[in-house]
Formats: sequence, structure tokens, C-alpha cells
Amino acid sequence: MYEWDSSLETGNDVIDSHHKELIAAINNITEAHRQGKGRDEIAKTMDFVSDYTVMHFTAEEKLMVQYNFPEFSVHKRYHDEFKETMKNLTRRLINEVSIDDYISLVIFTLGDRLFSHIKGEDFRMAAFIKSRVNEPFPKTEVLEKLQITEKC
Repeated sequence: MYEWDSSLETGNDVIDSHHKELIAAINNITEAHRQGKGRDEIAKTMDFVSDYTVMHFTAEEKLMVQYNFPEFSVHKRYHDEFKETMKNLTRRLINEVSIDDYISLVIFTLGDRLFSHIKGEDFRMAAFIKSRVNEPFPKTEVLEKLQITEKC
């Protein structure tokens, strides 16, 4: 199980809340498996993670464009690759012989990569934006004007 802690905070409440939700969803996959809920329940959670990931990446990309983040193309390429990975994981759930092996793959692919991405690419993005606006991070009102909310 993964846990959110202050070492994962980017300083942006909306982005951090997205990250918390993604971590909870990954934990839900593990919990569904532990409880023996089967492929259908795991598939539903994977669908949620996939949809939520797209919404989250859209929010981040809007921020990067708004503040002319110089590493936008690299960061977006990571997002695009991750979305493709999500599609492949969803396909594998249908065909994977061992659900145990599938869950291990999901945990490694989603959980470990998410933490790495937050502490790497997302921290660099957040630091750049902070330096551009000369304050801790764009206030919620600014983000709402950019329509960067959980309804992206």
C-alpha cells in the first residue's frame, strides 16, 4: 500500500489532491485483489485510474502552457507514454493468466512510476511555476479561472 506524505507535496493544492486520489485508487486495486473481488472489480478501478489520469494530465498541461514551462514537450511525452501504458495494462487484465502477476505489474507500473514522476517531473514543473509567479503557487482562484479543477 502506498501512503501520501509531505515529501510528495508540489505546493499546488489541486495537483496534490489529484495525486492523493491516484494513490488511493492504486491502493484500491491492491485491496480489491486482497479481498478476492476478481477481475471485474479490478477492471472498474483500472478504468477509473485511466480516466482520472487523463483529467490530471490535462490539468498539469494547462498549467505548463499557461506558465510557458520550458520542459513542456518532455513532460507531455511522459504523460502520453503513461496513458499508453494504462491502455496496455487494461488490455493485459483481460488476457493475463495470473491475477497475482497482473497486480504486481500494476503496482510497479502505476505506483512506483507515479511516485517517481511526482518527485521528478512534477517537482521541476512546480518549482518553475513558483519562480514565475513569485509566490508559493498559483492560488486556487487563479487555477479556477484556468479551469484547472477536478472537473477538467
